[in-house]
Amino acid sequence: MPEGRITPAGLLLATTPDELNTLADAELAAARAEVDLLVASRGPRTVENTLVPFNALLIRVAETAMQSDLVFNAHPDGGLREAGDRSNRAAKSLRTELGLNRGLYDLFVALDVSMQDEETRYAIHKILRDFRLAGVDRDEATREKIKVLRDEIDAIGSDFDRIISEDVRSVTARPEDLAGMPEDYVAAKKPGPDGLVTISTAYPDSIPIFQYAENADLRKRLLHAFNNRGHPANLEVLGRLLERREALAKLLGYANWGDYVTVDKMIGSGKAAAEFIGKITAAAEERAREDDALLVARKRKDQPAATSLEPWDRGFYRERVRTEQFSFDSREARAYFPYARVKEGMFGILGELLGLRFRKVEDLAVWDPSVEAYDLLQSDRVLGRFFLDMHPRPGKFTHAAAFPLVLGVPGGSLPQASLICNFPDPAKGPALMTHNDVLTFFHEFGHLVHMILSGGRRWVQTSMNEIEWDFVEAPSQLLEEWARDPAMLQTFARHHETGEPIPADLLARQERADALGRGLDVRRQMFLAALSLAYHTRDPKGMDTTAVAKELYARYELVPWFEGTHFQCGFGHLNGYSAVYYTYMWSLVIAKDLFSPFQGGKSILDPSQAAKYRQAILEAGSRKPAAEMVREYLGREPRFDAYAAWLNQAVG
Repeated sequence: MPEGRITPAGLLLATTPDELNTLADAELAAARAEVDLLVASRGPRTVENTLVPFNALLIRVAETAMQSDLVFNAHPDGGLREAGDRSNRAAKSLRTELGLNRGLYDLFVALDVSMQDEETRYAIHKILRDFRLAGVDRDEATREKIKVLRDEIDAIGSDFDRIISEDVRSVTARPEDLAGMPEDYVAAKKPGPDGLVTISTAYPDSIPIFQYAENADLRKRLLHAFNNRGHPANLEVLGRLLERREALAKLLGYANWGDYVTVDKMIGSGKAAAEFIGKITAAAEERAREDDALLVARKRKDQPAATSLEPWDRGFYRERVRTEQFSFDSREARAYFPYARVKEGMFGILGELLGLRFRKVEDLAVWDPSVEAYDLLQSDRVLGRFFLDMHPRPGKFTHAAAFPLVLGVPGGSLPQASLICNFPDPAKGPALMTHNDVLTFFHEFGHLVHMILSGGRRWVQTSMNEIEWDFVEAPSQLLEEWARDPAMLQTFARHHETGEPIPADLLARQERADALGRGLDVRRQMFLAALSLAYHTRDPKGMDTTAVAKELYARYELVPWFEGTHFQCGFGHLNGYSAVYYTYMWSLVIAKDLFSPFQGGKSILDPSQAAKYRQAILEAGSRKPAAEMVREYLGREPRFDAYAAWLNQAVG
């Protein structure tokens, strides 16, 4: 990775909406001026006079969009969030203009790169492919229609996301309704003047209720609120989003959006995506039914006439069986995962695995006082900077994700990125995390490390930012393995009160219990994948998105649909991922295979294997097709065996 320097992510420093708009508009105006100069230039086309300036203006537009997106998703000031949304849309609109600029396209058609290096040739291949996918080779009237549709899609998608993030709902309960909840959770819930406690749909509030609350009515009421986030507003918004995507796909010559959006992915087509979903569904069939039978049998001890779980029972009875049959209570494990220790423990593992150091940056302007900044180093060399925005607050993105901020330029700016999560807040108590929270932290941090280590590639098209979307999750899913390994967990898991290390016996019981429900989880993922694909391959005109969701739910899930809910209205991935939610499971199959060489060595911290992985995958960005990078790293064709072994791991 080339040397460079940390430069401020300028839009994050804006303190007013007008200031942010002014900064973003100046960046986009400069990019437009650079486009005009490039298209007007004459003479033989070379890498230096064509690709280099095009690459620079792409970076300008991309970083404006990325930084605006973070402001939109995370800034505590509503006015700045609106300004971030506006600037993000403007940057995306300009990116659409670039893709439809026939003059730019003609420059690259005339550019001979046959004598250039492999990475440059691949960058040009992707540029020309993306121009054609954008519709640049269509007539002027068609290109104008494409531009209008893309701008509408971006605007509608932003509305869809905003409605979800702003719609945090809550229910009230009596203190005695919290029976079964962890002590720290109960202690943090102070009754109001009416004697009731309030529980929101934010993750730190809701997920523990679904897992531990003995009061089924409380679980039901909260899940009803959770599964209706974004409803009813997003019913209409989603309908318009699907119609515009369908119209754009047909204008570009594709049968539907599902076929269009998969062309540049590893999977290659909507048909192949459907076949993959079918393959995984079949592979998980037997295991899912075993899981379901086990949980229903436990429910019958409470309700002898029960024939199935209810939607609000899944997490609760999974915890019951884990506790009673496998002697593992995740409430016990939570005590060993306070947020601060998990963070430091992850830093320690990545330091040993990849030779990284983490240095906190003090007195840096950030968008919220809770945000921490760190420089990522190797020895004394700074590789990039990242920000941690890890706890809930009003108006903030409600899930967990990594946001790139600065791509990095060889010899210039170093890459920067941020995590936006919603873990328990140490300012409000011991901030105990479940093991699933720990896995999520490692997963999202995997994205962040990938962003920084791949930063500084010569071309935008060969950066991690342009990697195939159905590979991008694999490195993050791989890093989860270090958060599952008992020996790794013992390096940092300490009781939040006594400081005692987590008992080996507890970790052994956790490892055995973790396999419970895996088949049901996979089938749920296939429901989500099939739903995202079906919404984008069926005719959207007049589509009842709730009816489609119920239809596919019945096909893939074994637990009944929750009547009166509208899950799709809060399914944020329908904007960002559109038809390709299958990518999570596709990437997981790859990640399990990528982990095989670590498992086959003396230690999963083997520095030589980690160095090979870092070079072949993390630092490589997208310098070549992902499938080639995977084959190079493994030294063979990818296999399904490791995933199948994981899926069918014995319970208990």
